[in-house]
Amino acid sequence: MAGFRTLDEADVAGKRVLVRVDLNVPTKDGAVSDATRIERVAPTIIELSGKGAKVILLAHFGRPKGEPSAEFSLAPIAKATQEVIGRPVAFAGDCIGEQAARAVDAMADGDVLLLENTRFHKGEEKNDPEFVKALAANGDLYVNDAFSAAHRAHASTEGLARVLPAYAGRTMQAELEALEKGLGKPAKPVVAIVGGAKVSTKIDLLMNLVKRVDALVIGGGMANTFLAARGTDVGKSLCEHELAATAKQIMIEAANAGCAIVLPTDAVVAKEFKAGAASETVPVGEVPQDGMILDVGPRTVEAVKQWIERAETLVWNGPLGAFEIAPFDAATVAAARFAADQTKAGKLVSVAGGGDTVSALNHAGVADDFTYVSTAGGAFLEWMEGKDLPGVTALLR
Repeated sequence: MAGFRTLDEADVAGKRVLVRVDLNVPTKDGAVSDATRIERVAPTIIELSGKGAKVILLAHFGRPKGEPSAEFSLAPIAKATQEVIGRPVAFAGDCIGEQAARAVDAMADGDVLLLENTRFHKGEEKNDPEFVKALAANGDLYVNDAFSAAHRAHASTEGLARVLPAYAGRTMQAELEALEKGLGKPAKPVVAIVGGAKVSTKIDLLMNLVKRVDALVIGGGMANTFLAARGTDVGKSLCEHELAATAKQIMIEAANAGCAIVLPTDAVVAKEFKAGAASETVPVGEVPQDGMILDVGPRTVEAVKQWIERAETLVWNGPLGAFEIAPFDAATVAAARFAADQTKAGKLVSVAGGGDTVSALNHAGVADDFTYVSTAGGAFLEWMEGKDLPGVTALLR
């Protein structure tokens, strides 16, 4: 992306390079249970090491609240990182001070060192200038490869970029380029799919999208709030009736912006949400009083496919139904596979993100077939809401 400094512009040989990475990975019994985030940052680490940099990794893990804690030590993550990148990873028991300085001084060109959890210090989340200075003492250059933490103005995500020459790592670069294709300067028409349980968590997102996309497909529990706002009885379905006015305002904003709102016309309904529960497909106007909408129906899926087929760009956040339990995964799987086919055929740029979205696309077996799937969670959502991300802004030329 033209507005950001990348590794192509950095002379790293023989330099101490502080690299902010996301190693906040799931663990079980002290071992990493999912190394996806480590795999995402591996290309940057390997490239810097291969170019003769002293690669010094900065990361947080969990929520230690500014105090050292054995539970949140990054020590076990060093071993997992070593396995992923295929070269030794040393570990220092602090990210500043004598321990860190000694470990950095002992490095040869090409070595990789992981410093202890930055959140063991209160200055990290406060973006304290003195803490930033202490971190910067161990580096000549700064590389941010943690888009998932870029929405936080912390010392290791934003502060360092203000005091050292700063560059985007390869994962950060790929994320920014994908997001630019998604909503920055997308090929039109643009269709957004937004699902999930509640409108209340995505008001800013919806308000931003209706001004920037050609069609907004609303699914999941949040669609029920829109249906109820239009006078449809949704039975016992999850529904924020108190947000009817908000839903109406979003629909007015969409109409004013020329954005089509696509709501379910039929639904898969059951009396309880559990595996094997009896279900039926009904028009949305015929939901039984004791029924719950748990997925959109086949007619709605066909309408969603038609919008995807018409689109040049698709942005996706949130499943269309309660995909965790069959048969309520059918709509999400069908739409995801259709979008993946369009992408593979070169007809669609597809960008997706958010925790449930990643899980849903993995469930459908198509996560690798989308143009880009972000694992960034909160940062991805704030980007979709149109907000500036401090860790990204700090990398601007």
